[in-house]
Amino acid sequence: MAAGKYNIVIDQGADFALEFTVKEDGSAFNLTNYSARAQLRERPHNTTKAADFVCTIVSAAAGTVKMALTNETTKSLTPKKYYYDLEIFTTNDAAVTRLLQGEALVSPEVTK
Repeated sequence: MAAGKYNIVIDQGADFALEFTVKEDGSAFNLTNYSARAQLRERPHNTTKAADFVCTIVSAAAGTVKMALTNETTKSLTPKKYYYDLEIFTTNDAAVTRLLQGEALVSPEVTK
């Protein structure tokens, strides 16, 4: 699987969640024995993370994955462009696959 490109907008101070189904050859990819991880950085090569997404396999058999940030996490982000990617991996990182990547625009919160 090649990583898909998907740009997102994160509203500062609000909860963020993205849920999707992983497919291979048109069918749901079984995510049994997989976990997911995703990070947000100011630049792809930066060593400092801006945030870790909370990632969950919602339904392994249906290939459903969710990545989320709490409002407390998004509140601490400076409004600007970031980069993220989402990976799935087996227990010992023996098989790592990047599913998604793209830009993440954090839009400023007005109501405080």
